[in-house]
Amino acid sequence: MRHRRLRERLHGTPELEVTAFMNLMVVLIPFLLMSVVFTKMAILELNLPGLGDASQDKDKPEFQLQIIIHQENIILSDSKGGRIATIPADKDGYAYAQLTDVLKQIKARFPDKNNATILAERNTSYDTLVKVMDATRNFRVVRDNKLLAAELFPDISIGDAPAK
Repeated sequence: MRHRRLRERLHGTPELEVTAFMNLMVVLIPFLLMSVVFTKMAILELNLPGLGDASQDKDKPEFQLQIIIHQENIILSDSKGGRIATIPADKDGYAYAQLTDVLKQIKARFPDKNNATILAERNTSYDTLVKVMDATRNFRVVRDNKLLAAELFPDISIGDAPAK
């Protein structure tokens, strides 16, 4: 024990060597910060049909807008089977501006309606589905030299298109 105290007095207490750890951190932290991928997530809010929707009055047929996306066209119809319009697709894709124009006419006839159902075939691309949803939600209008978004059918439900 006396020998140990003598050694501590002559050599001092050993210090922790952190130089190697600090060098590692100097290299590692910038590398990790540069390798982080910064992404912006966009969230589309969808409203699924509730349980209470089935208990509505069956005597009074209510207008339910359905937008059916097929490979060759987009069909707008009433949920009772009445076809409102057909918008054909061309080699460049679907005519989203024409879809918006037809939806404006429907909104003028049913101003209180805010919901629409989009039914897509299995092979419909995600980009097409989002563009149809955007055309269904709102449209751009210029008022007083300002670009504003006017609401069409913001409450959207999605599902599978019926077989032809």
